[in-house]
Amino acid sequence: MTESRLASRRLFRPFLATLGFGLCSLALWRLAPPGQAAASLEPAPPAGLAVPAAERLAELRADEQATIELFRRNSAAVVHITNKARVQRFLRNPVDMPVGTGTGFLWDERGHIVTNFHVIEQQARESSYFVRFVGDETEYEAEVIGSAPHRDLAVLRLVEPRKIAARPIAIGSSADLQVGQAVFAIGNPFGLDQTLTTGIISGLGREIRSVSEHKIAGVIQTDAAINPGNSGGPLLDSRGRLIGVNTAIVSPSGAYAGIGFAVPVDTVARAVPELIERGRVRRPGLGVMLLDPGLGARLGLDGVGIESVVEGGAAAAAGLRSAVQSGRSIAVDEIVEIDGQPVRSQQNLFDVLDAHEAGDTVELLVRRGGEVTQVRVRLQWID
Repeated sequence: MTESRLASRRLFRPFLATLGFGLCSLALWRLAPPGQAAASLEPAPPAGLAVPAAERLAELRADEQATIELFRRNSAAVVHITNKARVQRFLRNPVDMPVGTGTGFLWDERGHIVTNFHVIEQQARESSYFVRFVGDETEYEAEVIGSAPHRDLAVLRLVEPRKIAARPIAIGSSADLQVGQAVFAIGNPFGLDQTLTTGIISGLGREIRSVSEHKIAGVIQTDAAINPGNSGGPLLDSRGRLIGVNTAIVSPSGAYAGIGFAVPVDTVARAVPELIERGRVRRPGLGVMLLDPGLGARLGLDGVGIESVVEGGAAAAAGLRSAVQSGRSIAVDEIVEIDGQPVRSQQNLFDVLDAHEAGDTVELLVRRGGEVTQVRVRLQWID
């Protein structure tokens, strides 16, 4: 056999071997049961296993886990408050119609609920208040046992015992808060129960006006979303402690715009026990009833007029007098200055008085009949 034919056979043998192997593989594939051949060519991925909830939670960041735990621990104490008024329908039976909603939170084990005064302010003659806890569809009737309009605070008490357990929120302090620290708000904005929003403290020492036009000092400013329905809900620190009661927002539209305010917890903690015990918060005063600002304007007063003086009160002891009408003219004691501060409105007067305690003495400049005299008044407690 020639050398060239031997070389051809050597080249041809690998070809025959490859061809034979291919034919055998094809035959085996044709003989295999349906699906087996495909499986042998491309192995199927292993079946997925359900990850336990505890493991999924453990995969979250530490700050996420802390937020989840904070909400779980405190949400049961946050309630939805509904104000219902008895409405008489024409030729039909009267019905209870919701006229307002807000948020509140459990203050103690005795069933006291803290909220904003403006949440319960719109009281009809036959209005009722109902409280609903998370996880319980029961509407528990509650009664207002105390209110402090000048602090925008109110306390309700459950009329009937609740069916579910709820632990009151731990009380913190607002004395050592810092701008930039994290805060958490729980409430019922637009009726959406148990809504959690987060943010930071944007500012401290703010001042806002209550519904009675008194100044609320030391207010907390936050960028945590606060919307209608959040009023009266708790503002918490990262440890889940109460640091404020959400009360107001600044917004041209009435919806959240990044600026919300909360009454500081130190103010709340001073007021609530007194509201529970007495129904009102005492504050320092002159012992007078002030003249309506509209009437004062018509009389041409520059300051604040005194309509009446409480008999035996602080102002009476200092020689101040009630307004006296003679014919078409009215003689009025007009307060134009207090402790060196000009008085042009009731707000000016309240701002100075609220910074005092009963027993303190203030100096007034009072205009009577065209003459201005200095009067010293020792303040008294008023309800």
